[in-house]
Amino acid sequence: MDNVSLIRLFFLSGLNETANLRVALFFLTLLFYSLILLVNISLVAIIILDKTLHEPMYILLCTFCMNGLYGTTGFYPKFLWDLLSPVHVISYSGCLIQALVMYSFACSDMSILAVMAYDRYVAICQPLQYHSIMSKQRLIKLVCFSWMTPFCIIAINIVLTSRLKLCSPYIARLFCVNWIIVKLACFPAETTVNSIVTLLTVTIYFFHGMFIVGSYMYVIKTCVDSVENRAKFMQTCVPHLTSLLIFLVTLLFDVMNIRYGSKGLPQTAQNFFAMEFLVIPPFVNPLIYGFKLSKIRNRIIFVAIKLK
Repeated sequence: MDNVSLIRLFFLSGLNETANLRVALFFLTLLFYSLILLVNISLVAIIILDKTLHEPMYILLCTFCMNGLYGTTGFYPKFLWDLLSPVHVISYSGCLIQALVMYSFACSDMSILAVMAYDRYVAICQPLQYHSIMSKQRLIKLVCFSWMTPFCIIAINIVLTSRLKLCSPYIARLFCVNWIIVKLACFPAETTVNSIVTLLTVTIYFFHGMFIVGSYMYVIKTCVDSVENRAKFMQTCVPHLTSLLIFLVTLLFDVMNIRYGSKGLPQTAQNFFAMEFLVIPPFVNPLIYGFKLSKIRNRIIFVAIKLK
């Protein structure tokens, strides 16, 4: 195709049907983003400042909240700008960076949940070896794994996407999505490598999910005959399982929307399903841990009383 031009800008069409509601959506989104920042930053600050919370479980929770801040920062500022702008565009490089942030955030969430499952498995099934197994050095390695590995895997996907020649600058979403950019390729044969790497990525995180399920099944089996272990499970594992369930449900809705519902659903419904993993988990997860984990809950109550 000799008439293929070099695309410098992408046009996002996800907001085309909300012209009359943009001001209201802007203030609602700004309020919700502020709440996400408040609950996540508060939990991170409490864990960092309170030395009694410098334990593997709470450090992993801190990592979880920081990842939520990372992912939402890749979406909300640009979305707020688009709500007040008559034209919804993003540069080519900005689009690839946003796709990198969105995907690495979601994959990092899965990796952190896997590390949390491993931490709870060791704490409940091997309590006498817990401190030797979950040493400071191993914890640092696990945190780096949960952040750097997803980032590198998604970066490979984005680099492969960046080599494609695209025939359209129009993206029918609120934000940049890697698979949609790949679908804009002029020569479908060139996307074979992208498809293979995407399949490998999905496989890797499928096994993450299997590892999490297997870990908690073993933990539940261990807890059946012990009152103490059951209490520990209810106190520390239930929040992790709730976070996992929220993550999987929001991701499943988006995948089902991509696979089956993108043509039949109104644009507003498509936007809602696409945004779920950026709306629900980053806000709900800190609240779950804040109310369920007694050490954090007591610390929050202490700070609230002190501020009064």
